[in-house]
Amino acid sequence: MTFSADAFLDIDKTSPPKVRGFRFAGIAAGIKSNGKPDLGLILADEDVAAAGVYTKNRVRAAPVEIAQKRTRKGRLRAVLVNSGNANACTGEPGRKAALASTAAVAKRIGVSAELVAPASTGVIGALLPAEKILDAMPRLLDAVDSSRAADFARAIMTTDQWPKVATRTLKIGKETATVLGVAKGAGMIHPDMATTLAFVVTDAGCSPALLAKLLKEATDATFNAISVDGDTSTNDTILLLASGKAGTVKAGSKDAKALREALEDVLGALGRSIIADGEGAEHVVTFEVSGARSDADARKAAKTIATSPLVKTALHGVDANWGRILAAAGRSGAVFDPDVAAISIGDVAIVTKGMPIGKTAEAAAAKIMAGPDYTIRVSLGRGPGKARYLTCDMGKSYIAVNANYRS
Repeated sequence: MTFSADAFLDIDKTSPPKVRGFRFAGIAAGIKSNGKPDLGLILADEDVAAAGVYTKNRVRAAPVEIAQKRTRKGRLRAVLVNSGNANACTGEPGRKAALASTAAVAKRIGVSAELVAPASTGVIGALLPAEKILDAMPRLLDAVDSSRAADFARAIMTTDQWPKVATRTLKIGKETATVLGVAKGAGMIHPDMATTLAFVVTDAGCSPALLAKLLKEATDATFNAISVDGDTSTNDTILLLASGKAGTVKAGSKDAKALREALEDVLGALGRSIIADGEGAEHVVTFEVSGARSDADARKAAKTIATSPLVKTALHGVDANWGRILAAAGRSGAVFDPDVAAISIGDVAIVTKGMPIGKTAEAAAAKIMAGPDYTIRVSLGRGPGKARYLTCDMGKSYIAVNANYRS
C-alpha cells in the first residue's frame, strides 16, 4: 500500500508536466458567486481508453449516472467538470442540464456526446445553471492547451485551500510515460470508492479492461483508505484516461506492474494532500494495524479507528488517549485478544499486553502528536493481517466550515 508524498506537485512553484495526447482548460463561468474559476475541461486529441470508479452512495448526482454509463464503453474524448454546484438531487431538470452541457462540448469538438463525461461538485440540491456553461463554452474551448493542467486544477476546487496535483513517470520499453493526477477535496471525505473528484491522464496505453483493473486496485490501496469526516459524497468520481502515445502496456507484464505502481503513487499523493487539507485539520495521522487474523480484519480495525469521532477529537487535542483507540478496534468487528494488544505513537510505546505503560510514555507520545504528521501503530496479535488508513484530526474549525457552508 502506498501513500506517496513525493509525487505531489506544488503548482504555484512548478508547472505540471505535459502529457501527450491531452489538453486542459479552467475558467470562471459564473457558477460560483465569488467569481473564482469554476469550469474545467480535459480534452483528448482523439478518442482514448477510459475507466472510472464512482460513489457507492445510493443518492447519486446526475453527472455520476451519466459519466458511469458513458465510461462503460471504455472510450472518451473529453471530461467536463464544474465546481460550485453538485447538480445532485435535482431530478430530471438536473439530468437535462448535465446532458446539455456535455452536448455543447461534443458539438464544438465534433464528436458524439457519448464521448464526453460530466462531473460536478458543490452544494447539493441546486440545479446546474447550464446556460452559464453554454455561454462560457467558446471561452473554455479557446483556453484549452497542453500546458494548462494547473488552470483545470484550480477550476475544480470548492472548500480546498490549495489545488491538488500529482505526477509520476515510468518506462515503457524505451519510452518515458507520464501519469498526471488532479483532485479536489477537503470535506465529505470517507473511504467508500473514491471520496472525491479525481482525474488522471497518462500517455501510457492499455485496453479499457486493463485500465479499469489497474484503477480499481490503485483506488482500493489509496483513496479507499483515507477519511476526513466519515461522509461519502453524492458525486464521488475518479476517471482515468490513457492516450497510448508513449506505448502500450500488456496485462501481466512488467509495464503493467509499473503503471499500477505509478497510479498508486499519484493517487496516494493526492489522497495525502486531501487529508492534509481536511476542513479544520491540523494533523495528518497514519494508522497502521498489524498482527490481525487477516488483512480484512486489520482493515476493519484500521477503518473504525481512523473514522472514530472520539479518536479524531483526541488527535486534535494532542491527547494520547489509547483507550479510545483500543475501544474503536474492539467494536470494529475484527477478532482479536485485547490482552495482547499493543499501541505506539511514533516510536513511543504507550500500551502493551492491553494495558497502559504509564503517564511518562503518554507525555512523550503527546509531544509527537503535536507535530503535523505522524504514525500510530496498533498490534492486535501475531497474525499476518495488516492494513493502513490515513486520517486527520477533527476540531472546532471543521464545525465552523460546515455549519456555514451554505451561508
